[in-house]
Amino acid sequence: MVYTHRHPATLIMGAIFLLIGLATGSGLLDGLIQYLHAQKYVGEMVWLGYIFGVAGIVVGAWHLWGTHEEGDLDYYLSTVAGALFILLVALLIRWYVAPWVAVISKAMGPVMGDKPIHKVLGLNYVVLGILAGILITNTIGVPQWARNGVRLSRLGLKTGVILLGTLYSFAELAQLGKLSVVLIGVFVLGSVGLVLLFGRLRGLPNTMTGVLSAGMGVCGVSATVAAAPVVKARPVDIAYTIGTILIWGVGCMFLFPIIGHVLDMGHVQFGAWAGTGILNSAQVAGAALAYQPDGIETLKVAEIFNITRVLFLPIIVLWLALWFVKREEGAEKVNIGQVVIQKFPLFVLGFILMFALSSTGVFAPPQHYKGKYFDNNIPESKLLKPEEAAVLKSEIDAVRAKKPEYVGALERLVENRKIMSREDDAMIRGLNNAKVMSKQANKLLKKAHKAVRHTAKKIKKFRQWITLLFAFGLTGLGMQITIAAIRQAGGQPLVVGGIVGTLKAVLSLIVIILFVHETI
Repeated sequence: MVYTHRHPATLIMGAIFLLIGLATGSGLLDGLIQYLHAQKYVGEMVWLGYIFGVAGIVVGAWHLWGTHEEGDLDYYLSTVAGALFILLVALLIRWYVAPWVAVISKAMGPVMGDKPIHKVLGLNYVVLGILAGILITNTIGVPQWARNGVRLSRLGLKTGVILLGTLYSFAELAQLGKLSVVLIGVFVLGSVGLVLLFGRLRGLPNTMTGVLSAGMGVCGVSATVAAAPVVKARPVDIAYTIGTILIWGVGCMFLFPIIGHVLDMGHVQFGAWAGTGILNSAQVAGAALAYQPDGIETLKVAEIFNITRVLFLPIIVLWLALWFVKREEGAEKVNIGQVVIQKFPLFVLGFILMFALSSTGVFAPPQHYKGKYFDNNIPESKLLKPEEAAVLKSEIDAVRAKKPEYVGALERLVENRKIMSREDDAMIRGLNNAKVMSKQANKLLKKAHKAVRHTAKKIKKFRQWITLLFAFGLTGLGMQITIAAIRQAGGQPLVVGGIVGTLKAVLSLIVIILFVHETI
């Protein structure tokens, strides 16, 4: 069978990418980029525009005028059209559509604390990419020439999950405290177990139950993506799980702060509850900042619990691999060693390997958090200028009157023109969030923080590729989700996810109120 279609689409898409690269590099798009506040994507627009542009033109010319015969070359090169189609949609959303949505959202003003609506609803390029894929496949449909390449989206997700392991390290685990490990362990394992049980009782397919258990039990979308290949999840299974997570998470962001204030919870208590009960990392941060918009004590605790949950991901994926093989083969006894060797997906082993390597300091210092580490050994050029330090000094009395607990860190910053310790860095961030200083002063606080919080160069590259791979994979995934398939699935995943999510939120709240106090 010959897979290549004689169609100009690949050539046209290559030309579009090349034009984007040339227009961005020459400055023709400067006005649009400035309006969208998309300056951080300029580098991508140029070098990805050139790379995909040249590749698309070369392969597109071969598609259109070359001689095609059955074989491996024909099969692999035929996937380029679909891959470029996904990339074009995903990157146009990342570079232009998502920034435009952010501009409109910010113009509408904050809707929760200081968060605009696109932040609250999580309308980033990933979610918009999935929605775009669903819209395309359910309206005009995926073109015939692109269908073979659209299947590559799963490969993008698997590769992204492998690289995800570079963002975490075992050193973080030692800093998390016994409480977060025990509490998260109980509720992560318990949630996964409950979804597996309720899924069986409600008659859900194993593929749906497996991926829903990871998403509801661990860390939302990332866990869903990581577990999907392990349980051979279909696009509709992943779509339902992500939909359940988003619906549940958005509701929690609004309800958790209200309940926290009604119960008069402390910052540590609420942070522990948000980090345990809410799934998505962005939603955890949103709830924490909504609860304490003038400081970061709540956010710090919530993130500790959130990252603890992420560290359970390899364990849960292994559990699901064993569970799925057993369910697939009936009630036969499963040989764990055989499962790991023969059935366990290599990409998950790759994630574990990268996670272990990250802990050795190969990619970043072992104490890093998602690649970022504290280091105040900075050059003179990154110190605050004397006149900038003077601006901060002029507002010390105002800070002393409203937030005296921040004065010491602020005085040390003014004296040394840089942040001197991790503790001071936390206080300066809290002062910035408190919004008791002028806009100019708050900008200087942010500048001082960014000067001492570094991201390893390797991690920057990994993070860039991770975001691109997830954008590619999830947009392609959306192109495989039809409304008909979603209707066939019914509403059971939302029912099961809602029951388990509610149980986890209520039970964790009770445990935290009884046993968690204002120190960890």
